[in-house]
Amino acid sequence: MHGAHDRARVPSHCVGIEIEAATAFGTGHHGTTRGCLLALDALARRPQRPRRILDIGTGTGVLAIAAAKIFHMPVIAVDIDARSVAVARDNARLNGVGSLVNVVHASGLRAPDVIKRAPFDLVLANILLRPLQRLAAPVARQLVPNARVVISGVLAAQANAALAAYRSQGLMLERSFVLDGWTTPMMVALSA
Repeated sequence: MHGAHDRARVPSHCVGIEIEAATAFGTGHHGTTRGCLLALDALARRPQRPRRILDIGTGTGVLAIAAAKIFHMPVIAVDIDARSVAVARDNARLNGVGSLVNVVHASGLRAPDVIKRAPFDLVLANILLRPLQRLAAPVARQLVPNARVVISGVLAAQANAALAAYRSQGLMLERSFVLDGWTTPMMVALSA
């Protein structure tokens, strides 16, 4: 993660994502976003790559851009804030993945573009505990078997509450990333 001022300092072996601090949430430096990026890195090391990717609450588009760059697959990104949608679209173009990242102004999973792309084998959601809990059932209905769900925006003390919502929908904790007091669980859908 870097701003334009650091563009030339990105090592050639790294996936660089240029994001300027702006009005949308997410420069990639917060523990929640970094946890999601670590989860994406772990998934990138596996032979089976996700083919249908959804980023819920995309903000500046950091996670959608990272997923598109890492997996070279289309990503659908949604946000309830119209300004964030515009910023995420601009950031996707700036990072050379504008053709892979489709950013949609929507709440949850009811947008026609989301419905058309479902079911998903990777869902990313870096928001807050309550919305994550409300999304557990709708997300679970849109997954293929063995899909991965990465959630963040969860304080370490809230991790069990977040996990309980997803366990009740047939997901199992595979791994957690804990950074700066924030927990990023990566879960697997046992069935769909």
